[in-house]
Amino acid sequence: MTQLKKILSLYLCTFLLIAVQSCSTKAAFQTSTVVPAATGSVKIKKDKNKNYRIELDIKNLAEASRLQPAKKTYVVWMVTEKDHIKNIGQLNSSTGFLSSKLKASFSSVSPVKPTKIFITAEDDGSIQFPGSEVVLTTGDI
Repeated sequence: MTQLKKILSLYLCTFLLIAVQSCSTKAAFQTSTVVPAATGSVKIKKDKNKNYRIELDIKNLAEASRLQPAKKTYVVWMVTEKDHIKNIGQLNSSTGFLSSKLKASFSSVSPVKPTKIFITAEDDGSIQFPGSEVVLTTGDI
């Protein structure tokens, strides 16, 4: 009987682990030609309200003012299933813009499922259409 309990416990743990992981999608950013040292990932998870929570973690991303040409901010964009592009916010760090460790994080919620996430360097964080300076991008999610 003890052996049966161990086997059932193992199956239950495996099932719970798979169930928890299947609720979210994680994608890595592709290597950037603009800032080659930059790395990061995107995690997308559907919440209890059926919205999509989008979380980014970025490392080694140079300040936008150091780019050529210099920019003022990084803007995060999402592409929807119908190929609409939407500005979902500016990239921030915990202690000043991109901090001394060049780490940044971002979190947002969308009622629409993103199919791709990308980051551009911009002079204005509230623009409605991305400029041509794509810094990081995921493949299709």
